Amino acid sequence: MRVPSHPTQIRQMLDSRVGQVGLDKPVLTASLSLVHKRCGQPGCSCHHGGPRHPAWHLSYKEKGKTRTVYVPLDLLDQVQSWVAEHKRIKALLAEINQLALALVKGHTQHHRRKRGRP
Repeated sequence: MRVPSHPTQIRQMLDSRVGQVGLDKPVLTASLSLVHKRCGQPGCSCHHGGPRHPAWHLSYKEKGKTRTVYVPLDLLDQVQSWVAEHKRIKALLAEINQLALALVKGHTQHHRRKRGRP
């Protein structure tokens, strides 16, 4: 992202990004991954070298430790959208941070220019 040098433009971009953060669905700070596991039935081919069953797991941090939880297939679409929403918001927050820092850093320089000083 290119950060403009004029404070008015920075503030416009900043206000735009802040408006885009609006939440319309839950946000999930986690990673979704596909794993292949054996089932619990001894007669299944997965116990005898056959293909294992695909399953989705969600990894997240809780009190500094990584935890995983199984995601049922009927919730998979929702969970994927929640994880994607977190990624979208995280990127927006990074842009907001960058713009706010540019506004603070350029504040003094802009006021000097306004008064005719170099």
